[in-house]
Amino acid sequence: MSAPAQPLAQSLVQSVDWLAIAPPTIAAVAALAVLVADLFLPESRKPLLGWTSVAGLTAAALMLLPLLDGDRSTFCLPAPARACSYTADHFTLVVQFLVLGGALLTALLSMTSLGDERRRIPAGEYWFLLLSSAAGAALLPASRDLATLVVALEVASLPAFALVGIRHGDRRSSEAALKFFLSSVTATAVTLLGISFVYASTGTLYLTQVAQRVQHVDGQLHTLAQTGVVLTLVGFAFKTAAVPFHFWVPDTYVGAPLPIAAYLSVVGKAVGFSGLILVTVVAFPSYADAWGPALAALAALTMTVGNAGALRQRATRAYSAVRLLAWSSVGQAGYLLVPIAAAGYSEDPRKAIGSTVAYALMYAAVNLGAFAVAALVGRTKSLNRLSDYRGLYGTNPVTALLLAFFLLCLAGLPPGVIGLFAKVTVFSAAVDAGLGWLAVVMAVNVVIALFYYLQWTALLFRAPEGAPARHRLPAPLTAALALTGALGVVLSGAPQLVLRFAATGLF
Repeated sequence: MSAPAQPLAQSLVQSVDWLAIAPPTIAAVAALAVLVADLFLPESRKPLLGWTSVAGLTAAALMLLPLLDGDRSTFCLPAPARACSYTADHFTLVVQFLVLGGALLTALLSMTSLGDERRRIPAGEYWFLLLSSAAGAALLPASRDLATLVVALEVASLPAFALVGIRHGDRRSSEAALKFFLSSVTATAVTLLGISFVYASTGTLYLTQVAQRVQHVDGQLHTLAQTGVVLTLVGFAFKTAAVPFHFWVPDTYVGAPLPIAAYLSVVGKAVGFSGLILVTVVAFPSYADAWGPALAALAALTMTVGNAGALRQRATRAYSAVRLLAWSSVGQAGYLLVPIAAAGYSEDPRKAIGSTVAYALMYAAVNLGAFAVAALVGRTKSLNRLSDYRGLYGTNPVTALLLAFFLLCLAGLPPGVIGLFAKVTVFSAAVDAGLGWLAVVMAVNVVIALFYYLQWTALLFRAPEGAPARHRLPAPLTAALALTGALGVVLSGAPQLVLRFAATGLF
């Protein structure tokens, strides 16, 4: 009686490709290890938690190297369906590299910030939340079904809410966390409603199967499927901080601990944009005639509103430098949307998507570098106003030159060649897709952005007002500046490496 049941039982057991899932798994295990270690370490030994987190993120990033040999998938349906929930292809590895690298640099910045705010930020909880969010962010680009996609999105987002409001007794931090929480919960609710409609009309959650079935939905369910597609895309537009879903960004960045603002500006964007790419290009390619024009309009609106908001942050007034970077990140989100919109008009969307990924890699390196300099200035100037950067060259010439280089990269001016190269790549994607009007809007916004980037750059070399503040560089902050600076300089010397790395073999 028991013999026939054995093959059936074995057929229900799936093998797990542990190498494929190693990067997010290592980050998650490191998060649990830090949480447990925090229970036993005395207060004087708490800095070990930071070094443990850095080691865990480094190990997770290094585990990407064995995956370069070829695509790997796990958690798959049996043949002939052959649909998988987790796929480690080239797109996955590039985004995971961005996510884990961004989290690692955030950890280096955090070690200095936690030392300065030891009384207000609990170390154990902070490192656990940061590693947990990084694990979810690393899982998302590998997700190939809608359920896993939403779970990864929330694993990345929920710890981020707590990180924004983790400062004890800080009203501004609590308000920022509340705004972030409410906007993200709204986005999640809209996304889940859209996914439920898609599942009801197609009968599957796997992205490749959705792409096949959504084209042949019965007439009675056609409206349901269309509504599901629209709601799913709107939910991910929230996550990318695209206008008009950007309202939480400035206050959240200013109220959060500065390393978390840097984390949200890079890793948070990577999460939103990789999810948006997966649902548009992989799950809903048949609706490209609808989401292509919608994303093009959204890109134009986002870059215009973001740059207009940043333009208001005058260097002669007491505006926060972090708030300027927040508005700048909204404008940069508009540039990142351009190639995704172009993919809706292209016969080969991989090239356009490669432009978005290449731009995201450039933006991540230089934006984290700018936040690293902001973290240095914030050690002596708690308000971190733009006027606090006046005369930085006189006290910290290397740091001032690095910030000037990062700002020129964001502006797309030499010697920040990598920024110029990335913008030309995005511009070309729009032109190749026949979106000439969007290319014109982008060109106008690049000119607008030049004003506030160059204004901040010029401020670094002016004579300081009053006694100049001396900034001591702690080792973790020095490492973060060195890594971002070296990456920006190397890529400016060989910018073609970025596009080649980002575009080869996507999907």
